[in-house]
Amino acid sequence: MNGMKLLGRVAVFVFVATLIAAAPCARAQGGSVEFVAKATPSSGIEEPVRGFPFYLLRESFERISAEAEAQESKPNMDAFIDKLEVSRELKAWMKKNHSVTLQGSDFIQLLKVDDVMGVPEFYTAYMQRNSGDESYNFPKPKYRMQDQQKHPEKFEKQKAEYLAAVRKYMTQFPESIDGIDLNLTDKDPSAKWKDLEAARVKKVYQKTIGLARSKYMVAHTETDLEGHGFLRSIQPGKYWLTSLEIAANVGDARLRWDVAVTVTPGGIANVALTNGNAITPPYATP
Repeated sequence: MNGMKLLGRVAVFVFVATLIAAAPCARAQGGSVEFVAKATPSSGIEEPVRGFPFYLLRESFERISAEAEAQESKPNMDAFIDKLEVSRELKAWMKKNHSVTLQGSDFIQLLKVDDVMGVPEFYTAYMQRNSGDESYNFPKPKYRMQDQQKHPEKFEKQKAEYLAAVRKYMTQFPESIDGIDLNLTDKDPSAKWKDLEAARVKKVYQKTIGLARSKYMVAHTETDLEGHGFLRSIQPGKYWLTSLEIAANVGDARLRWDVAVTVTPGGIANVALTNGNAITPPYATP
């Protein structure tokens, strides 16, 4: 009887041990991703995307890009403005409007009469643009610079009257402000600001690619002549099948993909990549 109990216990032990040994194998059983990539240009004829690289990531390329962007601080516009060699009034105007652009129609539309009269650079550009134009009866100053020392009260009174006349003219003819940006070219710092923004975009781009290829990449492959791609022995889970920042060029179609894929144990995840699930327009490459 004791022998029978012993044999029974041994059998149970062997059975349990077998289950325990088999469990990691079951958990480790990988799946596959099989996909086909095709693009349809404006000609309407669908074509396979041949010899094109695809990557399987643990996160979407879009989310990785957001992670990289969060890690790279944006240029501080107020700090940039503080370093400019312009009047304090112009600095205040830039901060108030959160803009360092002094060119173009958008800039002109921002300008009010008080802005032009109150910011020395704007006023100088306005006067350069209008004071020599006889056809619009632009106000003529009565004060003389020599009176500034000899007759200061008279000088200040006549200057104030002239500024009031200019303000009145500008209010009556708001179109006279148009074109003053042509006289502000040497004061416009927007190109330097754009260089700072472009440098940050480049850093974010490089960091995004670095994160995708190192921290989040699971596997990669290239499509064959029929546009098919295969990824084997992939652990079960949710992934993203992506072309990263690279756009597939088929005719006039430029497509990128960042498609969610679920891999099951021993299963095959079939994915069709087309214009319908592509990302357009593609991410810009710096």
